[in-house]
Amino acid sequence: MEAYFNGLTLTEPLKKVGKNNPLFTQRLGADPWVLSWGGRVWVYMTGDIAEYNADGGVLDNSYAKIQTINLISSGDMLNWTDHGAIPVAGGGNKTGAAKWAYNSWAPAVACRKIDGKDMFFLYFADSARGIGVLTADHPAGAFTDPLGHALINHSTPNCSDIKWLFDPAVLADGDEAYIYFGGGVPEGKAANPGTARVAKLNPDMTSLACDPIVIDAPYLYEDSGINKIGDVYYYSYCTNFDVDDYGREAFGIDNGEIAYMTSNDPMGLFEYKGSICKNPAHFFGTGGNNHHCIFEHNGRYYMAYHAFLLQDRMGLKGGYRASHIDELTVDADGSIQPVKYTEDGVNSIGNLNPFTPVKAAAIGTMAGITTKKRGGDVVVCGISSGDWLMVYRADFKAVNAKRFTACVKPPESGLAVIQVRADDEVVGYLNIPSAPDSFTELSTELEKPLNGVRDLTFVFYAEGNPPQSGLEFNWWKIE
Repeated sequence: MEAYFNGLTLTEPLKKVGKNNPLFTQRLGADPWVLSWGGRVWVYMTGDIAEYNADGGVLDNSYAKIQTINLISSGDMLNWTDHGAIPVAGGGNKTGAAKWAYNSWAPAVACRKIDGKDMFFLYFADSARGIGVLTADHPAGAFTDPLGHALINHSTPNCSDIKWLFDPAVLADGDEAYIYFGGGVPEGKAANPGTARVAKLNPDMTSLACDPIVIDAPYLYEDSGINKIGDVYYYSYCTNFDVDDYGREAFGIDNGEIAYMTSNDPMGLFEYKGSICKNPAHFFGTGGNNHHCIFEHNGRYYMAYHAFLLQDRMGLKGGYRASHIDELTVDADGSIQPVKYTEDGVNSIGNLNPFTPVKAAAIGTMAGITTKKRGGDVVVCGISSGDWLMVYRADFKAVNAKRFTACVKPPESGLAVIQVRADDEVVGYLNIPSAPDSFTELSTELEKPLNGVRDLTFVFYAEGNPPQSGLEFNWWKIE
C-alpha cells in the first residue's frame, strides 16, 4: 500500500496543524453563540456563503443569501464534530422551518426544561427585520417553528425605531428568561444610539412577558451578549465605527470593539465598565464587524468570536467570517480582563476516545475534503488523493490497540486507500475496493500497535484523483 503514497503531495490545510483557530474550515460560520450542554460545547453560527458574479469574481458578502445556521460541537475543544447546516429560513421556497423568514443571522440558543424534558430554543434574526424562534428536543434539532411568524418585529411595542432589529441574545436564569436584541446607529446619535432592547420571556420561551425596554449602551453598534456571573448580569456588545475623541477618553473604547456593562438586575439599569477586546483587525490584519459570545464551560470562561483569517487564506475578500474561541479571565472583583484573539486558540480540556465509533466529521484540522449531510449523518466527502484529516489527542491508554475499522462508502470505480498515521509515524493502511453505492464497514490490522495519547491523521488515496470518485467516510474506531 505504501507505493500509492510515495511521492504523493499532501493538500495544504487552511487551518495549521497544532493551531485551534478557526474552529473548522469546511464551511464559513459567523456570529457564534455557544451552548454548554451534555458535557459538550455546541457552537451555532450564521451560515455565511461566498457570493460570485457571472464571471466568477468574488462579491462582497451581502448576507442576503444566508438561510442556514451552521452547528459544530466538541467535548475536548480541539476536535469539532460537524452537525451540518440547520435549515432555518424558509421564505422564497427554501426548505427552512421558518417559512415567513428570508434570512437567518446571529443565532442564540437556550435550554429549558419543559414538562420535565430538556427543550432547545433557537432565536435568530431575519435580516434586520425581526427575530424568530425555533424549538427542538435536541441541540442539533430537528428544529420546528412553533409560531409561524416572528417573535419580535417593528410592530412590537417600543421597537419601531430600532434601526437593525437583529442580533438576539438569551439568558435562562433559574425560572426566568430574558432576550436582548437590537442595533444600528441613527444619524447624529453615535454616542448614544438607543437601539438596544431587553425583554422578559414567558415560561414558554416563545412569547414576551413584557414590552421591551431600552438598554443605554454608549457607542453601541450591534451584537448583544448576556451572562450571569455570580449575582451580577453582564451585558456586552460591539461598539460602532464612529467613536470620537470623547468616546476614547471617557469610555476607553475605539471602533468595533467589544465593551461590557453590569447590573444587579437582568433588565438593568446597566453601568458601563469598559472595553474587553479590540477589533479583529488588531490581531489578524483584516477587520470588520466584531461579533462575540462569552460562555462558561467546566468552570472556565471563554469568548467565541468571528474573524476573517479563513477568508484571507481562501483568497476571498468581502466580509466572510469564521468562528474562533479564546479563553477569557474574570477577576475576583468581577472585572473582565482584555481578551486577545489568537490563532493558537484554547488548550485541550480532554482526550478523544478512539474505542467507540468516532464521526469522520469530528476534525481537528484537515485539507481538501468537505462534508455533507447524508440521511441522519454528516459524512466526509469530496475526497481526492493527498487530502487528509487529523484528530488530536486520541487516548489509547496502554492497550496496544491494533485493529482499525472504518465505515465508508467505497468509490464507484477504482481503488481507494486510507493511510493511518500516529503523530508522524505511518502505522497502517485500509484498502477500499470499489463497490455499489452503500456504506460498509471495513477493517484492517495495523502494522504497529497504538498506546498512549497520539494525534491521528488519515491520508486518502483515490485512483484517478477525481473528487467524483464517490469515496465517503462516515466513522472510524480502533479496537
